[in-house]
Amino acid sequence: MNNTLGRRGLLAGSLALTAAVALSGCGTKNDADSSDSSKAGGTHKVKTAMGDVEVPDAPKRVVVLDTAELDSAITLGVKPVGATHTGTASGFLNYLPKDKLEGITDVGEMMTPNLEAIAALKPDLILTSKIRHGDKYAELKKIAPTVMTETTGLPWKENFQLHADALGKKTEAQKAVADYEAHAGKVTAALGGKEKAATTKVNVVRFVEGADIRIYGKQNYISTILADVGLGRPAITDKAKDGFSYDVSPEKIDLADTDVVFHSTYGDPEKAKQKQTLDSALWKGMKAAKNDKAFGVDDELWIQGIGYTAANEILDELQGHLAG
Repeated sequence: MNNTLGRRGLLAGSLALTAAVALSGCGTKNDADSSDSSKAGGTHKVKTAMGDVEVPDAPKRVVVLDTAELDSAITLGVKPVGATHTGTASGFLNYLPKDKLEGITDVGEMMTPNLEAIAALKPDLILTSKIRHGDKYAELKKIAPTVMTETTGLPWKENFQLHADALGKKTEAQKAVADYEAHAGKVTAALGGKEKAATTKVNVVRFVEGADIRIYGKQNYISTILADVGLGRPAITDKAKDGFSYDVSPEKIDLADTDVVFHSTYGDPEKAKQKQTLDSALWKGMKAAKNDKAFGVDDELWIQGIGYTAANEILDELQGHLAG
C-alpha cells in the first residue's frame, strides 16, 4: 500500500508540473477564459492544516487523494474528476454506489498519487490530508488550491465539515449529519435503548497483512460509530497504544474476547494470519465465537471508508447483527 515513486517518475512528474505552470502563466485564451469563469463564480477562504486557502465557491473539477475525501464528496453529491485508490481488489472502495464512481479517473495509489495525471485533469480543487500528502503540498498547490485536514480517521466529523466548506456544500453537510444522528438514534432504540446498548460490549479486530492483529481501541473512526450507538467496550480497549489499537499475535487472540466481536481483513488472509486464527482453538473457545456473536465484516466499509456514507451502512449492519 505504501509503494514509493521511483526517482525517474518523480523527475518526470516535476518536469511536467513545471511545464504546466509555465504554460498557465503565458495567458492563453483558454486559460484566461478559465480564470474569468472562476472569478465570476466567486471564491472563499478555507482554514486548512496548511493555512488559509482561497477556493472556488462551487468547484467543478475536484480531485480527492484519500478514501475519507472520496466518501465526503459522494455524500455531498459531488462526483470528483479524479481519485486515488487503496490496495483493494476493487479499486475504489466497494461500498460506494457504482453509478457515483463511474467516470472518475484513477490518479494512482493513495500514498503515491501520480501528480502528472492529477495536473492533466485540470482540477480547481484538491482534497487530502497533511498526514498523507503534506510532503507533496508544494507541488499540489501549483496544480490547484489544495485543502488539507491535519490527519484522518478519528476527527472524521470535523474533517467532513472542512470538506463541505471547501466544496461549497455546507447546507448539504448539515442534512447529512442530521440524517446520520437520527439513524444512530434509531439503531440505539432497536437495541433496547441507551442503557441496554451499553451492556453489550463490542470489540473490532482487524487482520492485517504483514502486521500483528489489531484490537481496536476507542480513538479511531469505527469506534466513534460504536460510541454514537451507545455500545459498550471491554477493558482491553483501554490498553490500545495512543487509543488506536492493541496489537496481538494469534497466540493471544483470546484477549479480544467479549460479548460481540466484529473482524475484518486487510490484504491476503493467509499473510494476515486470519485463517490460522479463526481456525484456532483459542478463537473457537471465545465467548463471542461460541455464542455465534463473532461476525466477519467488510474491511473497505468498516475500516477504510471513513465518512458518513460508510457510517450509515455500518449502522445498518450493527442493527442487523445485534437487534433482536
